[in-house]
Amino acid sequence: MGVNDGVEEAVAAAFRAEWGQVVATLIRVTGDWDLAEECAQDAFAQALDRWRRDGVPRRPGAWLTTTARNRALDVLRREAVGARKLREVAVSTRDEGPYDPYGTYNPYTSEPDEESGVHDDLLRLIFTCCHPALAIEARVALTLRTLAGLTTPEIARAFLVPEATMAQRLVRAKRKIHNAGIPYRVPPAHLLPERTTGVLGVLYLLFNEGYAATAGADLVRANLSAEAIRLARVLAGLMPDEPEVLGLLALLLLHDARSGTRVDTSGDLVTLEDQDRTAWDTSEADEGAALLETALRRGRPGPYQIQAAIAACHTTAATAEETDWADIAGLYGELRRFVPSAVVRLNRAVAVGMAEGPDAGLALVAELEAEGELDAYHLLPATRADLLRRAGRAAEAAEAYGRALGLVENVAERRFLEKRLAECRPA
Repeated sequence: MGVNDGVEEAVAAAFRAEWGQVVATLIRVTGDWDLAEECAQDAFAQALDRWRRDGVPRRPGAWLTTTARNRALDVLRREAVGARKLREVAVSTRDEGPYDPYGTYNPYTSEPDEESGVHDDLLRLIFTCCHPALAIEARVALTLRTLAGLTTPEIARAFLVPEATMAQRLVRAKRKIHNAGIPYRVPPAHLLPERTTGVLGVLYLLFNEGYAATAGADLVRANLSAEAIRLARVLAGLMPDEPEVLGLLALLLLHDARSGTRVDTSGDLVTLEDQDRTAWDTSEADEGAALLETALRRGRPGPYQIQAAIAACHTTAATAEETDWADIAGLYGELRRFVPSAVVRLNRAVAVGMAEGPDAGLALVAELEAEGELDAYHLLPATRADLLRRAGRAAEAAEAYGRALGLVENVAERRFLEKRLAECRPA
């Protein structure tokens, strides 16, 4: 691999690992969301040139944060309206000391929130994004864009909405935060419950984007999943008596326990029934199961606890054949009480098809197709195709796989569907 290839790879790795932290730190010191994103992007662009010339710094995150902050300082100097912010940033810079990319300076260090005692800028930013003044969709989307660095098209696919709609949603959310003066902080304890739903939704979608990427060459983006789990642990420490927080962390750990077996050495998708269960991370699975048990003892069930229970049904089955699909179908029925979405109904159709036979599942899929809500969702025709394949109706399955291929964005999933399509076509 050439030097340039190595630098580009290092910058890409730094983006995956550091984007959220860099932006969160800049928002703390400037108070300007758009400026923070703009200067972070500029820092990553500068890294491509500077790292080729000077080498990749030992602590890329420190280099990127300082470069981005210096860029923000330059912008504020040129704007008369930025005089007050400039003084604030100057004080922050003086307190943190000189920058040495190979030394001990840590640009992420910040004083704890006075009311919550939390040091984590990322968590502060999540709670800011999840202010109840914002619509729930805007809270989740804004955090995915700002902390995870997901593009507007990626977030739009996660929400199953047009890209233009998502772009407008993000602009309106930032404008509302600015106009309403929403503070950048973790709220005091008595306000935490009203923010919990939005924060959990953020972490869940963040994990899902890492666990099954909506687009790109890789099915798994482990850094996003790891970040979601890290923040979920912080939140669980902050709210140890909230069962849904424990339920979410349990759910993420139970899913992540299988992540290493979801693709093979070629990067191709491996279905749940074909995964090597002996290679699952038993420590993560055991921790997830213990957290779920603790949450359920609180006696306040919720959607994340139910989903964790579904994941536990899979991780505790020694073989695919021993999976209790009837129990899973019942849990999805219970989940519908909390989340009456078409996607939940589609997952229940899969479980019913496995428990009662393909025809039972196909009947439920047909209902969803008639309603049209999931017309742009590739897993709807993919589910129909799989049930038809299991029923021995290869020609119909091939047609459904073709429809799914017309909607899928992820390269690994595309290869999987193409393989299934080839299996269903006559030799």
